Amino acid sequence: MRRLARWSSLVALLLVAPSTLRSAESTRRPNVLFMIADDLNNFLGCYGDPRAKTPNLDKLAARGVRFERAYCAFPLCGPSRNSMLTGLYPNSTGITANQQVFRQTIPEHPSLPQAFRSAGYFAGRIGKLYHYNVPMSIGTNGHDDPASWELELNPAGVDRMEEEPNIFTLTPGQFGGALSWYASPKSDRHHTDGLMASDAEWVLERCAKQKDRPFFLAVGFFRPHTPYVAPKDPYFGYYPESEMPVVQGVQEDQADLPPAALGSHKRDQDKLTDDLRRQCVQAYYASISFMDAQVGRVVDALDRLGLADDTIIVFTSDHGYHMGEHGLWQKMSLFEESARVPLLIVAPGMTRGGVAKSPVSLVDLYPTLTELGNVAAPKNLQGQSLVPMLKDPATVGRGYAITQVVRGDSAGRVTVTRDVGSEGMRYFGYTLRTPRWRYTEWDEGRKGRELYDHDADPRELKNLAEDAAQASIVTELSQQLRAGLKGTFPPSGETPVVQPGVWHPKLTGP
Repeated sequence: MRRLARWSSLVALLLVAPSTLRSAESTRRPNVLFMIADDLNNFLGCYGDPRAKTPNLDKLAARGVRFERAYCAFPLCGPSRNSMLTGLYPNSTGITANQQVFRQTIPEHPSLPQAFRSAGYFAGRIGKLYHYNVPMSIGTNGHDDPASWELELNPAGVDRMEEEPNIFTLTPGQFGGALSWYASPKSDRHHTDGLMASDAEWVLERCAKQKDRPFFLAVGFFRPHTPYVAPKDPYFGYYPESEMPVVQGVQEDQADLPPAALGSHKRDQDKLTDDLRRQCVQAYYASISFMDAQVGRVVDALDRLGLADDTIIVFTSDHGYHMGEHGLWQKMSLFEESARVPLLIVAPGMTRGGVAKSPVSLVDLYPTLTELGNVAAPKNLQGQSLVPMLKDPATVGRGYAITQVVRGDSAGRVTVTRDVGSEGMRYFGYTLRTPRWRYTEWDEGRKGRELYDHDADPRELKNLAEDAAQASIVTELSQQLRAGLKGTFPPSGETPVVQPGVWHPKLTGP
C-alpha cells in the first residue's frame, strides 16, 4: 500500500507542472541527476588513490569532466550545503553552523532545486541534501527546505534501526560526531544508502514514463559519514586492516603551525592507538566502496531506462575529510584534505573524459546547472558558471577558490562581529587556493598565517608563511585573498535577517 500511494503521488506530480512557470520552449530540456556523498574526501580511484576500489565513480569520471581542484566554501555539513544549494557564500547566507537553514536568514532566495521546480521541472529528493543530524535524523526530513522539493523520500536501514548497539565508538553513546564504525553482516539493500538507491531506481522508472516533464532528482547518500557502517562482505574485505596506512611524523608536521590550524582536533581522538587508526581507515574506505556501489546502481538505472543522453549528472561531496593527516580526523580544518572535494559533471554535448585543473568551488554549481538547463537564476549568485570548463577543461575561469571556517574557545560567548577575533571569543579563518599555492589567514593574520607550495609540497607539511624568501608571495596572496573575500559578502544593505538565538558574523565587507 505504501508503494502504491507513493506511485499515485508521484504520477500526479509528474503530470502537473506549474502552468504559469513552464517554459514555452518546445525542445525538452535536460534532466538533472544530482548525487552527493557525505563527508567524502578524494579517496577515489579516479583521483589517483592507489587503494580505493571505486569502479562506478571511476567510470562516471570517464563520461564527463573531473574537476581536479574543487573546494567547499565551509568544511562543515550545514554551512557547505546551504552555500552550495543557494549559490552564495556562507558570509551571504549567514549560515556558519549546523542546525541552521537559509530560510532563517534569506527567506526569499530561491534554492537551486527550487529554481528548477519553478521552471517546470519535477524536483525530488532522496536522503540528505540539506543538513541532517547523522545518524539520528536518518528516516526524517532533517533540516530540509520544503520549498525545494515536490517529493521527499527518507528511508532508514539497519545501520540506523538495528545495528547501533553493535557499533564501536570512541565516545560511548555517540556516533555522528565521534569516530565510530561497524562491519555489518547485512547486505547492501538492507542499509540506508542501499534503500536510497532502490528508491532512486523506482523514481527514475516513473520519470522515464513521463516524457513531457524533465526532472531534477537529488540523491544524498549518507556514507561515508560516521558511523562508518557498511556490509562486511565484500567491502571491508577490500581493505585488509594490516595494510591500512597510519600517518607518520605528526609532531614534526605540527611544529610550524599556528594553534588555530589544529582547532578541529577532538579530545576523544587522543584515545586512538595505531590499531584503532587502521580499523578507522579500513571502515572509512569500506564505506566509500559501499557508497560507490549504490552510485553505480543509480547510474545503471539511468542508462537502462534510456535517460542518460538527456541527463546532466553531478557527483560531489559536501566537504573533504581527514584520516590522520596533520594529526587531525574528520573535518573543520582549512587544510587540503578538509577543504577539497571530488566533483564530477557529465553533461550532454560536453567533454568526455576531461580533467579541469583550475580551482573551482561548490558555489559554482548553481550557475552552472541553471545555464545548462536554461533555467532562470537569481542575479545575486556568487559563483561562476563551469560551462566553459565543461566545453574546454583547459579554461582557467576564476582561477582560485576560497574556503572559510570559524574558530572559538570553549567559553562559547557570542559577542561576535566579523573581525573581533583579537577582542572577542570567535573569529574566522580564510584560505585561498590557487593552482600552486594555499594561503591561509587566521583572524586576518593576527592568530597566524600558513603558506604551502603545492608544486613542491602537496601534503602541506612545510609552512612557508614566515620564510623571508616568500614574503612577496605572502603579500601578493594576502591581497588576492582580500579582493576575493569582497565577493563572498552580500552587497551593502542586503545583510540577511537573522533569527534570535542564531549566531552569525556581522556581514560587512573586509
